[in-house]
Amino acid sequence: MKKIYFSCSITGGRLDEAIYTAIVDDLLASGHEVLTAHLARTGVALMEQRVDPREVYQRDVFWIKGCDALVAEVSTPSHGVGYEIALALTLAKPVLCLYRQGARISKMITGNDEPTITVSAYPDQAGALDLVRRFVSA
Repeated sequence: MKKIYFSCSITGGRLDEAIYTAIVDDLLASGHEVLTAHLARTGVALMEQRVDPREVYQRDVFWIKGCDALVAEVSTPSHGVGYEIALALTLAKPVLCLYRQGARISKMITGNDEPTITVSAYPDQAGALDLVRRFVSA
């Protein structure tokens, strides 16, 4: 099984928290290690507020360097998620950026032609889980 870094918006908004939870729970149920599983949980913004910014940076960079792949839900814009995606791509990690159909996504994501990135829209939760499963199994 794989070590997955799951990336999602925290301070930018939690509108998509239900899909974050579904993705992480599905990855865990499939036997994968999700280094950032706590990010999909309710209350993460409050929990992360208590952690020093430098500690968050060092921890997350360490996890990205050690992961097998990065899965990012990018429907809600986030500086941190963009940074994490760019770092993973620089390290030649496979990256999946998935988003709700109809969401406005940065052209820096949708126009990226790096060989290790996959960018896909999903119509519903089942579609999102299918995209993640296919990406992780590839």
